[in-house]
Amino acid sequence: MAEAEAVQLKEEGNRHFQLQDYKAATKSYSQALKLTKDKALLATLYRNRAACGLKTESYVQAASDASRAIDINSSDIKALYRRCQALEHLGKLDQAFKDVQRCATLEPRNQNFQETLRRLNTSIQEKLRVQFSTDSRVQKMFEILLDESSDADKLEKAANNLIVLGREEAGAERIFQNNGVALLLQLVDTKRPELVLAAVRTLSGMCSGHRARATVILHAVRIDRICSLMAVENEEMSLAVCNLLQAVIDSLSGEDKQEHRGKEEALVLDTKKDLKQITSHLLDMLVSKKVSGQGRDQALNLLNKNVPRKDLAIHDNSRTIYVVDNGLRKILKVVGQVPDLPSCLPLTDNTRMLASVLINKLYDDLRCDPERDHFRKICEEYITGKFDPQDMDKNVIAIQTVSGILQGPFDLGNQLLGMKGVMEMMVALCGSEREVDQLVAVEALIHASTKLSRATFIITNGVSLLKEIYKTTKNEKIKIRTLVTADKTILYSVATTLVNCTNSYDVKEVIPELVQLAKFSKQHVPEEHPKDKKDFIDMRVKRLLKAGVTSALACMVKADNAILTDQTKELLARVFLALCDNPKDRGTIVAQGGGKALIPLALEGTDVGKVKAAHALAKIAAVSNPDIAFPGERVYEVVRPLVSLLDTQRDGLQNYEALLGLTNLSGRSDKLRQKIFKEKALPDIENYMFENHDQLRQAATECMCNMVVNKEVQERFLADGNDRLKLVVLLCGEDDDKVQNAAAGALAMLTAAHKKLCLKMTQVTTQWLEILQRLCLHDRLSVQHRGLVIAYNLLAADAELAKKLVESELLEILTVVGKQEPDEKKAEVVQTARECLIKCMDYGFIKPVSQTGAHRDAGAGPVL
Repeated sequence: MAEAEAVQLKEEGNRHFQLQDYKAATKSYSQALKLTKDKALLATLYRNRAACGLKTESYVQAASDASRAIDINSSDIKALYRRCQALEHLGKLDQAFKDVQRCATLEPRNQNFQETLRRLNTSIQEKLRVQFSTDSRVQKMFEILLDESSDADKLEKAANNLIVLGREEAGAERIFQNNGVALLLQLVDTKRPELVLAAVRTLSGMCSGHRARATVILHAVRIDRICSLMAVENEEMSLAVCNLLQAVIDSLSGEDKQEHRGKEEALVLDTKKDLKQITSHLLDMLVSKKVSGQGRDQALNLLNKNVPRKDLAIHDNSRTIYVVDNGLRKILKVVGQVPDLPSCLPLTDNTRMLASVLINKLYDDLRCDPERDHFRKICEEYITGKFDPQDMDKNVIAIQTVSGILQGPFDLGNQLLGMKGVMEMMVALCGSEREVDQLVAVEALIHASTKLSRATFIITNGVSLLKEIYKTTKNEKIKIRTLVTADKTILYSVATTLVNCTNSYDVKEVIPELVQLAKFSKQHVPEEHPKDKKDFIDMRVKRLLKAGVTSALACMVKADNAILTDQTKELLARVFLALCDNPKDRGTIVAQGGGKALIPLALEGTDVGKVKAAHALAKIAAVSNPDIAFPGERVYEVVRPLVSLLDTQRDGLQNYEALLGLTNLSGRSDKLRQKIFKEKALPDIENYMFENHDQLRQAATECMCNMVVNKEVQERFLADGNDRLKLVVLLCGEDDDKVQNAAAGALAMLTAAHKKLCLKMTQVTTQWLEILQRLCLHDRLSVQHRGLVIAYNLLAADAELAKKLVESELLEILTVVGKQEPDEKKAEVVQTARECLIKCMDYGFIKPVSQTGAHRDAGAGPVL
């Protein structure tokens, strides 16, 4: 029974393969492999699955399957040739050559094998030539760089060549094999900035995408030496070394997305120790006085990027736990630095903010309450350990630390404000005579005022002191900051209230099993309030819109930058997005200036706020007349936020509505299409045309239909070596009417614009004629009309192509459609079919029986 089922599955796989459904075919063959032990059948199944691998570009799998077939039958010529093709794609030309050589030996008259032999031989010879020439180039470059008498121009050219070579896989490997790491270290030892920079950038290229090389380079150069180079007071050098370390980290952690195989994988078994050592050295850099402000910033950037998990679905947060245990106090020390104190570490304007961001990311990456409690206790112990009635500098550092944390995790900041003595110390510092104390206290009060649970305390105890500071201080910076506090609190409070009214904060998905688990472990389980249900929210939104909330939001957006913080902008963006949810309300929002107000929110602020504002803009742009919603030149500013939503990290609704908005904009003018093109949206739009999701594929295809009117977009279709036209042609054959309609529209415009595309259409897929015929017979008149326009364009493009079409069934289709009596609905369709027939007559391919019409009487076709 199992053997019979295996044969049946093989036949099913063959049918899928013939229909070009290679994934389904692979699945059938794989199921069959589990059911049979018959060697002949096993060989066939492996060989067939290898063919699927070649079609889906899974070349490693294809080579493996072909090898298994060959293990069963060493003379299996099909398996040998398929392995040859896979190995060639994998760059293993020598092995591919051996396989096709065996094929040619078994079938010496096979022209395909002979041609492949010649091609591979040429490729191997070229590879060897490049390899040997690369070796000599590498040696020559190092000779110039290490020769003290080399002139500046030669040095610069050699350094740049070395950097470029290091970024190419073949070049990087040649440098590595030619004792390049030791020679690069000699360049570093020269201490000449331009040579050190060239060495660092070359090493960076060599580490990218190659775990084994990255490991060797890390150990040869040593992490302490790399960190000392990053610590220098030179922005360009510091950034270059940061990029080198990032390349090492990406390769060791697998973040470079490269597939490590064979010997490459075997060389490096465990990279965790090296990664931990890098993290440890970066943490040490944070508190070293020998490190420049630039170097400290780069260390913080590396920690920010590489320590917290990028995807919270990944369970392992051990890197974060390690940093919390071994480095949180060091990060807090950076956050608490006061530039006016003599003990301050070298800083830039961004250092403390980067440290606050790192604290926020680490806190967000914690998984449970015990981990968060541990984090909070470290912060509390650090801050209380600084309180000293005998040393005012320590007190200032403690409050500066609190101020930095307040810019990070919201919950933690609130808890720290509640610690005994913190708020009192803030207010007390306001009364100090030292300006440094006043400035730190004012900044802390401003950040604390955004934590609404503490705002009452500040209003009660702090406002009078702030007024007194304003009157007595001569420091303009302190005066400005004292004025900002009250207004900022009001603006933030109003925005927060509106967020609560519209229920537009992020709500995590509630998983019933986790709720039960939380109850069992006696954890707090937040419950939804009855008035947070959709009906109540919709009612509140209606009332807010009726009360003119959009106008109020537009006024808030225009507030002074000192008052309108990034956090407040995010809140306003959330409210706008909630208001735009119902398409019927979007006209009201536009009329009250909501479209214009959203543009600055989408361009500036927090990352979350910009995405929310961009999504709201997409909702408006999708259904509104752009000339009214975004009058004048503002419409061009809308493009970039919409393009930013075309990202796989965004959710499907954001992608879909961004595509709708861009479709609407691209239909307005060529200037807007040009702007969309310049924002590099075309590759993203194309990616969504591949989507399995019907609505996303439809929206992307409709957007492309508008974009192909642009000349630069057409040039992309004309360029050789891409599948853009093939994709559009295949989409014309989809079952979805809307996708077909949009794809047919795009193809009609492309073939009308360029004769070359008419000819190219016939070469991209063997199904082109079948697809064209289906379009010309389509039930939906708009699709049928577009299909007939494409047919006309092909007929008009080239006489040989026209002859090919006339000899096919398409002529009969055109005749049947052209003979119809054109009613109001079908007038365009019938007229276009008749124009096609007239074009055929112009070529002399058909003749009318009657000179008065372009077709014969009913029941008869044209005369060939």
